Amino acid sequence: MSLLWGVLSPVLSWTGLCRVLLVLGTGLGAVVVAWTARLLVRHAWYTHRLSCFSKPHANSWLLGHLGQMQSTEEGLLQVDDLVRTYKHSCSWFIGPFYHFVRLFHPDYVKPLLMAPASVTMKDELIYGHLRPWLGQSLLLSNGEEWSRKRRLLTPAFHFDILKNYVAKFNTSTNTMHDKWCRLAAKGPTTIETFDHVTLMTLDSLLKCAFSYNSNCQRSTSEYVSAVVELSDLVIDRRQKILHHWDWFYWKTQQGKRFRKALGVVHRFTREVVQKRRALIGQQAKTGTDFSTAPQRKKDFVDIILLSKDEDGRGLTDEEIQAEANTFMFAGHDTTASAICWTLYNLARHDHYQEKCRQEVMDLMLGRDRHEIEWEDLSNLPFTTMCIRESLRLHAPVQAVTRTYTQDMALPGHRTVPKGAICLVSIYGTHHNPAVWTSPHEFNPLRFGPEYTAERASHAFIPFSSGPRNCIGQKFALAELRVVVALTLLRFGLTPGANPELGTSSGGVRRLPQLVLRAEGGLWLQLEPLIPHSPEEFQDE
Repeated sequence: MSLLWGVLSPVLSWTGLCRVLLVLGTGLGAVVVAWTARLLVRHAWYTHRLSCFSKPHANSWLLGHLGQMQSTEEGLLQVDDLVRTYKHSCSWFIGPFYHFVRLFHPDYVKPLLMAPASVTMKDELIYGHLRPWLGQSLLLSNGEEWSRKRRLLTPAFHFDILKNYVAKFNTSTNTMHDKWCRLAAKGPTTIETFDHVTLMTLDSLLKCAFSYNSNCQRSTSEYVSAVVELSDLVIDRRQKILHHWDWFYWKTQQGKRFRKALGVVHRFTREVVQKRRALIGQQAKTGTDFSTAPQRKKDFVDIILLSKDEDGRGLTDEEIQAEANTFMFAGHDTTASAICWTLYNLARHDHYQEKCRQEVMDLMLGRDRHEIEWEDLSNLPFTTMCIRESLRLHAPVQAVTRTYTQDMALPGHRTVPKGAICLVSIYGTHHNPAVWTSPHEFNPLRFGPEYTAERASHAFIPFSSGPRNCIGQKFALAELRVVVALTLLRFGLTPGANPELGTSSGGVRRLPQLVLRAEGGLWLQLEPLIPHSPEEFQDE
């Protein structure tokens, strides 16, 4: 003991303690200096490599464009200015930390989106905050892991599977319309479309993914409330720079709310997958072929549980849970946004709305029940043109980001260096006057067959493009056509105003978050066109 004290006493004395602190401080200072030097050298290297791209005015060499990118109406107008000024691309720096190339022309977008999946990566800046929720799912994985999952998930979006979902789209839409008819029982009424349509798409997805009837459009669902809260918290986290660091975020009130909602969502998905796995095992023991069992049509979880790769291996329960969570996350908000903006655009253009309605009425002629069937989807050409034009004008996702494991060559002898973040502006490409005539006008005739053939292949990219395009785009377009067609058949639409605020002279202000929304909501006035019949809206 005396020997130990003899060793420690010089250290524990005031002079010894100061020496220890000096050593620690010097070491820490050296680490900070080395980190800062490395950061500045990296910043100088990227600044030099990206000098082949025009650079908008920056605050300084060090700060770059920090604070200039906004998720507001003004932010979208800023993109319009960039497109008019730089035509196809520009560089963009957020401090010395993040180095972007912003692209908004088909000729520059195409080489990046069409690059092999083996060299394409999802960057952590934009997608990292989703990882606690979605895990290592198709959306967030890279390389060979991504390729294997894409092959295993593709059967879940085959046309034969999508046919089964159309009846569920009808059922969920009928529930929403029944609510609208009750609200409009005494005459035209004004609704905030995002509230209603988001619940409808969640209801629909729960039926398609899990064969689960949540009744969330008529009563509160713990799972649905948790999904909505997680989406809101992801948006909130993106906007607060300190919350980008996990060690800080999980200690905040928002981080604790996120964990609580995450527990609800993960518990629900885990229980569904485990019960379905047990059912398949039980049927295997009794000699029943689950894949051909007639008792009910297969849903998303069934299909990916049964899917096998070339080595006979399927996805683990944890991987299936991640894909099911991604299906719910990616499917509900994006489709809801697309539906709401399509209805809004048709509400503002009576002649297009009436032409779509007549197309649907002609389709329904002689039918006892108003229901859109799979075969009907290809018989709504003008309605589909209006949907596509709305997806151009108000794309649900405004941009996608990629990084690459090698330098990427672009037109004009420009090169995106390995590791730089490529921000492919869907909004900028869709509103580029060098690509689209009068790009801010709603004109569905652009998508007539005579114009489509002449258009550049990457002028219209609402679902991205290339190997990493949206795997669920056919699902989304099918649901869009069902909901829009039935809505126009049953309701007349005109632009509305928030009843608490009255009419706003400034019109709708767009709000780009995870998906494109509207500040204060997107309000429409509904006028029922047919008498309300409970049988018409009866659930299956």
